[in-house]
Amino acid sequence: MSTETILILGGSYAGISAAHYALKHTIPQLPKKDNVTYNVTLVNPSKDLYWRFAAPRALVSKQMMPYDQIFYPIEPAFTYAFPKFKFIQGSATHVDAAGQNVSVTTVDGETQTVPYAALIIATGFTTPSPLFTQATDRAALEAIYDSFQTGLKTAKTVVIGGGGPVGVETAGEVAEILNGRPGFMASGPKNPKAQVTLICADKKLLPVLRESIGKTAEGFLSKLGCSVTYNVRVVSATKASTEENAKTIVELSNGKTLEADVYIDATGSRPNTSFLPKEWLDARSKLACNPHTLRVEHESAGPRVYALGDVGSYTRGGVMDLSLAVPVVMTNLKHDLLRHLSGTVFAGDRVYKPNTKEQQICPIGTQKGVGAFNGFKVPSQMVWMIKGRDYLISQLALPTVRGDQWKKETKFTPVQDLGRAGLSQG
Repeated sequence: MSTETILILGGSYAGISAAHYALKHTIPQLPKKDNVTYNVTLVNPSKDLYWRFAAPRALVSKQMMPYDQIFYPIEPAFTYAFPKFKFIQGSATHVDAAGQNVSVTTVDGETQTVPYAALIIATGFTTPSPLFTQATDRAALEAIYDSFQTGLKTAKTVVIGGGGPVGVETAGEVAEILNGRPGFMASGPKNPKAQVTLICADKKLLPVLRESIGKTAEGFLSKLGCSVTYNVRVVSATKASTEENAKTIVELSNGKTLEADVYIDATGSRPNTSFLPKEWLDARSKLACNPHTLRVEHESAGPRVYALGDVGSYTRGGVMDLSLAVPVVMTNLKHDLLRHLSGTVFAGDRVYKPNTKEQQICPIGTQKGVGAFNGFKVPSQMVWMIKGRDYLISQLALPTVRGDQWKKETKFTPVQDLGRAGLSQG
């Protein structure tokens, strides 16, 4: 008896969605053979899905954002598929493309070699600050949050590096928890407890959005007691001494320095690709893939290897973009597997078409927010309704871990002329 495994590395939105899609729509359509079984194996460092979208509020207060609302056990959501689903709590350390297997170090320190017929790499990214990503397990991140919140309570000066959505959302949450909500007509907090400064390397906040929306965001931050410094980046942030409550010296690119009780680095992210062959990566260390089919096409990768989510070179990020990419990967994977297992040849590939319209939703504190959707500016009240109330938890968290979005297989029209479309069958 042989087993054909669809191996998925990464258990966030991308990986969990791919696993549900494969179990519900891919495996049932593979050829039935007496001596062959099919399996989906998901590898993730934590046994829980971490709802990272809520990090800006979770890091400031576990009363406002209880931990039970940001962590969701993965395995129970797949009981419907046992024994065709297997979960391994661990991290990939090496890919042997020639042998079609991945080395995984488990949470217990053991090394497993996991073979695959198809490989989906959905390992996401890591942030400079541990506040915004889950490196290991739930207990470790909860401890980080508990420690941070203890220090934040007595902070008089807070500096946040990064003018993107994570920086702006975090600045809003931090300023509100320390300085309180402003009055209805107030221009700022009545008795601010802390000086909060957001450092933006660009000329405007939220670079994906138009300048006027960034200005509105600055106004909302100002009302919470947060000032913004533009066209300056953080060069370094160093503790002044080894004492527990030592201040952090923040050096800026204009030669100035700031002294902060708390410094938060929200300057960006780096893809989790250190375990992959360097020749598979692009100049940003992202997993290079065909931007249309999302296959990894480097000659050393071999067949049936795919990029999905923030780890891939094709995407500018975001959960809505992931919703577009999942059916592309899973349809092309199914066709590639059927070609491999039964010789079935299909007319064309499913093609990824990104939504390049202005699109980003950014809460600022618990009452305000800015954003755009499909190129249209979104009113502050609508931002609160969509995301600001609970950072999409009530709308998406449980449905994501259960795979509700993928109950039905999405339809598509094949690309008939691969040459004109700039594609290859891989």
